[in-house]
Amino acid sequence: MRLIFKLLAAVSLLPASASAQPALDNYVTEALKSNLVLRERQVGLERSLLALKEAKSYFLPTVGLEGQYTLAAGGRTIDLPVGDLMNPVYQTLNQLTGTSKFPQIANASEPLLPNNFYDLRVRTTMPLLNPDIRYGAGMRSEQVKLQQFEIDAYRRELVKDVKTAYYRLLQAARAADIYANAVELVQQNLRVQRSLLRNGKGLPAYVSRAESELQTVETQWRNARNEVQNAGAYINFLCNKPLTDTVQRAEPVLPESLLGLNDATLPDVSRREELKSLSAAASINHWQQQQARSYRTPRVNAFLDLGAQGFDFKVNRNTPFYLAGLQVQLPLFAGRRNELRAQSATLEGKALQLRTESVEKQLQLAAFVNRNGLQAAAANYAAALKREESAQQYFKLIDRGYTEGVNSFIEFLDARNGLTNARLESNIQKYGLLIRAAEQERQTAAYAL
Repeated sequence: MRLIFKLLAAVSLLPASASAQPALDNYVTEALKSNLVLRERQVGLERSLLALKEAKSYFLPTVGLEGQYTLAAGGRTIDLPVGDLMNPVYQTLNQLTGTSKFPQIANASEPLLPNNFYDLRVRTTMPLLNPDIRYGAGMRSEQVKLQQFEIDAYRRELVKDVKTAYYRLLQAARAADIYANAVELVQQNLRVQRSLLRNGKGLPAYVSRAESELQTVETQWRNARNEVQNAGAYINFLCNKPLTDTVQRAEPVLPESLLGLNDATLPDVSRREELKSLSAAASINHWQQQQARSYRTPRVNAFLDLGAQGFDFKVNRNTPFYLAGLQVQLPLFAGRRNELRAQSATLEGKALQLRTESVEKQLQLAAFVNRNGLQAAAANYAAALKREESAQQYFKLIDRGYTEGVNSFIEFLDARNGLTNARLESNIQKYGLLIRAAEQERQTAAYAL
């Protein structure tokens, strides 16, 4: 393990100009800025902010204009026996005065439905005591945080996806270069075998084997180039760019964080947005519990009406009016529904607490397993580098011996295949290590958003 750490330390101290980090950081920045899914979620966050402002607006008074005009006929009436009450009095007065100054009057009947009547008022209402408004604003505020945490979680996942796609692109590009070099070797060997056959010193089987080997390597080369194109298209997709845009490539440097792989402590996952989201959900549940228990608190509202009422659209000194008052609402009996809601909210809080503990352990397990995989990937990469070095030396010896006629054609093909496979294995292990490192960065939320 000390050898592995020395190797990684030596690689990590390479000059920054040789690093792919600037190019990779540019793509990460572009993805965080232009990714369509991320932009859609940010629109959702803006909607949550508007909902929060709406919840806070309920603390302010509400002013509205109300108007009503009615036409009516028939219906119930109020009978007023004014004639029966006043006519005897008037008759007695006429007899006493010897005049007819006091005429007889008829009984009155007034309809209850006003006809040709208008009612125009400006109504102002103001909540004086309403805990639902305060609790609602608190829940909306936590929901905004929850939405932000979900966006941050997707941003971290997007960073990991961009890095993984970029490393797979470099891996496929390196594999294509390895296959291209193998194609040149196989073509050169094919030319040699054909020349030997023409001069009567070769065998047709060797030529056929060389041709078959060339077709196999060319197929692998084409597949690798196709993977390069697909990986580049996926990076452009994540960055919301045309799929055919050229992706800038540079050889990466192994991060220095790989030097602490022998740490046996549990990974720190406290920065994970999933845990922060559960914390925000617990806060929302707390507000819900407070709201459910507030049913014993009366709701008090004040109102003030300023307006005018009258018949036939007439306006005089009697038509203007004002009306002010208080409204109080206090439930006395509701079948224990309010108490049951409070108990349900309390149980939901306990469930959230258990869920938080479970999710935290799951995240720790995932980070722990991935870190173990990262350690194994570092060891595998170190071993692959030594195998590649050995395969390179072995191929040089066999190639020289084959040129001098000491080694056979089969030995040459075996050494060439061994070198190609060793290079491919080293390439796979290197970028597999970088992909593991990107995954560990995601598991521990180490990337600074």
